[in-house]
Amino acid sequence: MPGLLLGDEFPNFEADTTIGRIKFHDFLGSSWGILFSHPKDFTPVCTTELARASKLSDEFKKRGVKMIALSVDSVEDHRNWSKDVMGFNDEADGPLPFPIIADDKRQLSVQLGMLDPDERDKDGMPLTARCVFVIGPDKKMKLSILYPATTGRNFDELLRVIDSLQLTAQKKVATPVDWKPGQKVMVVPSLSDAEAAALFPNGVTTKEVPSGKKYLRYTQP
Repeated sequence: MPGLLLGDEFPNFEADTTIGRIKFHDFLGSSWGILFSHPKDFTPVCTTELARASKLSDEFKKRGVKMIALSVDSVEDHRNWSKDVMGFNDEADGPLPFPIIADDKRQLSVQLGMLDPDERDKDGMPLTARCVFVIGPDKKMKLSILYPATTGRNFDELLRVIDSLQLTAQKKVATPVDWKPGQKVMVVPSLSDAEAAALFPNGVTTKEVPSGKKYLRYTQP
């Protein structure tokens, strides 16, 4: 994703959405945010993704995360598509619980490096890939994931990642492979044993390895 790296301030773009025109930083306020792009409205994989995101919207809300989607179609198309998304969830009368950005001119998709060169619409125009951006309350990008248009995302994994980001933003720990909330975490290497002992009252355990190095330190946050 050229020009936008982890730790960079996320662009304060203006855009038309299904809830009106927004300035992105104002939309986020002091919250965390997740922006996820979709190749096109009224397409099968995208519909299943938005439906799953809708099902999990309360989980994102619990974590103080504002959700917003993006697709290269008009606001009118987004609103009509939203009815299909909610119908897929057997909630046809309910509103989609997050807005969708209309990027029909692909300006934002180009700015954020989201176009998939291998996937095009019937007019030969490139579609957006399946991007995910997580933005912190400081408006800086904390995570980016890029999937091809042909691969749907796992929104339960996105919640797990957000749990890790929020935990490690507050404590000097890192989350190991397949970590889930409630499980032990790892003490960051920059902390001395004395510092770790002072910071983690639940104690620190060290796993022995053949090298004899004491770097696999675990604690309960």
